[in-house]
Amino acid sequence: QVRLVESGGGLVQAGGSLRLSCAASGSIFSINTMGWYRQAPGEQRELVATITRGRSTNYADSVKGRFTISRDNAKNTVYLQMNSLKPEDTAVYYCNFRVVNFGYYEYDSWGQGTQVTVSS
Repeated sequence: QVRLVESGGGLVQAGGSLRLSCAASGSIFSINTMGWYRQAPGEQRELVATITRGRSTNYADSVKGRFTISRDNAKNTVYLQMNSLKPEDTAVYYCNFRVVNFGYYEYDSWGQGTQVTVSS
């Protein structure tokens, strides 16, 4: 199977920046869409940003102009550069990969989550 390992979360003051990374390892033929989601306490998990293999991107309205998603296909890694952070960005951030294995079966794989806390 596939393992996703996230890094880069932490505590930052409002207006600051963080960069999240998520790297996949295991039985991977290719990865189609990569994405970041987040879940705040008591809230549902929500989409933050996605990027296709061709690097087309999609962002939640709440992060447009502040967050940038990118990917390195050779490293099976997705990044999320978060600038001008706000307290309402505080959440656990999860990466999601649409993985294709060597049997050409496509499925979703999730990271374990990384905490981002923005203080006011």
